[in-house]
Amino acid sequence: MAQRSGPLVRVLLADRQPLFRRGVIEAFSGEPDLEIVGETDDGSKVPDLVVSSGADLLLLDLGISGGGVEVCALVRSARPDVRVVVLAHADDDAALAGAVRAGARGYLRKDTTAEELLGAVRMVAAGNSLLSPAMTSRLLDEFAVLVRRHESPSEGTTALSRRELEVLTLVAQGLNNRAVASTLFISENTVKNHIRSIHDKLHVHSRMEAVLRAARAGLLHIT
Repeated sequence: MAQRSGPLVRVLLADRQPLFRRGVIEAFSGEPDLEIVGETDDGSKVPDLVVSSGADLLLLDLGISGGGVEVCALVRSARPDVRVVVLAHADDDAALAGAVRAGARGYLRKDTTAEELLGAVRMVAAGNSLLSPAMTSRLLDEFAVLVRRHESPSEGTTALSRRELEVLTLVAQGLNNRAVASTLFISENTVKNHIRSIHDKLHVHSRMEAVLRAARAGLLHIT
């Protein structure tokens, strides 16, 4: 039996399709660092299950009953520390934008391979975000439309400091707080303080949304 090399990641699986859930459970069965602690096809049960199961990460079907975006928001309200990876059959610009605003840290298509899914779960559990360049581009377009409807690109934002821009640039590259701290030779608590300040200045609620809002406002560039 393989030995666990890192901390155990407890995963709650919420998906409307029994066959898909079975496939995910089988993929996780041989992974010593990953454990499925519960499953459901009922979106209304997800927030309570996240709390009762002690899950570290939620794999959430965007098409689940009650609406994946709405469920994600409820989960993040009940357990802000839980990381959410949303799953969908096809790229859906509106749903993706909604999931990011609700606090999702990753977005995957359901036709991803088992290896890609396991890698994505480990990446997000480690504090990183997961969004393909193509999806980032589509999400920026979605945000551009929303911003044009309500405000100019820089309206409603406060200028970020040089250090905050450095932190946000590294976050945009997928680095977690510890990696950002190491790169900038500052403490992890200082990184957290900078990120809180960035959220306040950009009027956002998640790291991914901060990156996208800053890019749209011309404060940084995503390549």
